[in-house]
Amino acid sequence: IAMALRCFRHLPPLLYRSSFIMTWRLPQAPTGCPALLLDGCRQCVHQVLLTRQLATKKDKGKGQSQAKVNITPALVEDIINLEETNEDMQAVIEALKEDFSRNLSVRTSPGALDHIIVVTKDGKFPLNQLAQIFQKSPQLMIVNMANFPESTAAATKAIRESGMNLNPEVDGTIIRVPVPKVTREHRESLAKLAKQSTNKSKEALRKVRSKSINQIKKSKNKVSEDTIWLLEKQIQQMADSAAAEMDKLLAAKTKELLG
Repeated sequence: IAMALRCFRHLPPLLYRSSFIMTWRLPQAPTGCPALLLDGCRQCVHQVLLTRQLATKKDKGKGQSQAKVNITPALVEDIINLEETNEDMQAVIEALKEDFSRNLSVRTSPGALDHIIVVTKDGKFPLNQLAQIFQKSPQLMIVNMANFPESTAAATKAIRESGMNLNPEVDGTIIRVPVPKVTREHRESLAKLAKQSTNKSKEALRKVRSKSINQIKKSKNKVSEDTIWLLEKQIQQMADSAAAEMDKLLAAKTKELLG
């Protein structure tokens, strides 16, 4: 016990003053600390994190901003993989960026048609795997279905229902796709699609958050309620940050589309 008490002397006294808790960085355990044998230092670090958050919560009513929870992944690796949760959230953001780039452009180009999904009797395929796509003129794109003529009708339907304001015309295995004029109505339609895509991405983000929180709650019999609370708080902050980034992407895309 005496040795453990000597180890705790290495902690700065200022840790216990709420005015300094907000700027404190976690110290490493002193060499030879016997608490390491019982994983005690990990528990000490958790307790300080908890003290930091609770102190912040109390000060919130005094006009002070709430500190951001930041739990080291190594401390909770046996409960949840926070890095994996963050990667899943970032994947949702990247998918939204890709959707904006491929499908929401004022100027329709052959590349915009590449990834339209065509439903056939053999499954679902991107249009560029079934057809040759090229631009004959600024006002006309050609989709050549000669390699898969049986999928011509399905491809035509997919183009028409793509949400890109396209009205394809079929001539045998050739699908002619007139490029719509860039009207104000068309711009506003694309902006609405951008908003819908963002909402879908936020729903996917909420699913990632809920999945992670449910995983944490499965450990409620193994860890303290304070640990559960801290983890849920950090995951919520991660989700809020991702949602804010999506809002920025939407604002930039809307500005681009509306001109």
